[in-house]
Amino acid sequence: MIGRLSGSLIEKLPPQVVLDVGGVGYEVDVPMSTFYQLPPLGEKVVLFTHQVVREDAHLLFGFASKEERQTFRALIKVTGIGAKIALTILSTLSADELAIAIAAEDIKRLSAVPGIGKKTAERLVLELRGKLVTGGAVATPGGLPLVAEPSPLDDVANALLALGYNEKEAAAAVKMLPAGVGVSEGIRLALKGLVKA
Repeated sequence: MIGRLSGSLIEKLPPQVVLDVGGVGYEVDVPMSTFYQLPPLGEKVVLFTHQVVREDAHLLFGFASKEERQTFRALIKVTGIGAKIALTILSTLSADELAIAIAAEDIKRLSAVPGIGKKTAERLVLELRGKLVTGGAVATPGGLPLVAEPSPLDDVANALLALGYNEKEAAAAVKMLPAGVGVSEGIRLALKGLVKA
C-alpha cells in the first residue's frame, strides 16, 4: 500500500493533482480542503495517501494531514459511502467540523453536503458516533499545519463524557456556555444546565 507521497507538484486539476516522485507521475484525488493548501506548481509537497485497488483501476486519494486521511477511512466504511462521496464530504466540511456535526447529531448540517440526503446523514451519525476525533492538525491562513491546542470547551466536553454523559448531552451542554469561560467554571455551568434538563 502507498501511504505517503513526497514529490513535486506538476499538475492541479481539481479534484486531481499529479505528483512527480522520482520521475514517476502519481495521479491523486484530493478533497478541496487539501487542494486549497497546495503550494504553486513545481513546489515540493507531501500527501498522506489511501490506495484503493479495484478490478478496473488503482486509485490514490491524498490528504494534507493524517487526521483527514483517518476521517476519510472512517467515512468509506459507512454503508453506502464510496470514496467519491467521502471526498465530497471532506471538501464541504473539515475533519473537525464533521466530527462536531456527528457528535451533535446535526442531521441538517450533514444533509447540506451535496449528495447526502437525510437518510444518509442519519446513517453517518449512527455509524460514526464516537469514532471521529477533533483537535488534530488544522490549517493556518498560510496553509501550514499546526497542532491545535485543545480549547477549554473540549476539556469541558471530555469531563462530561468522563462523568457518564453521552456525546449529544455533552455537545448540547457545551453549546450553551458563554464565550471565554474557563474549564472549571464551564464544567460547573454545564452540570447545572444538565441537571435542569
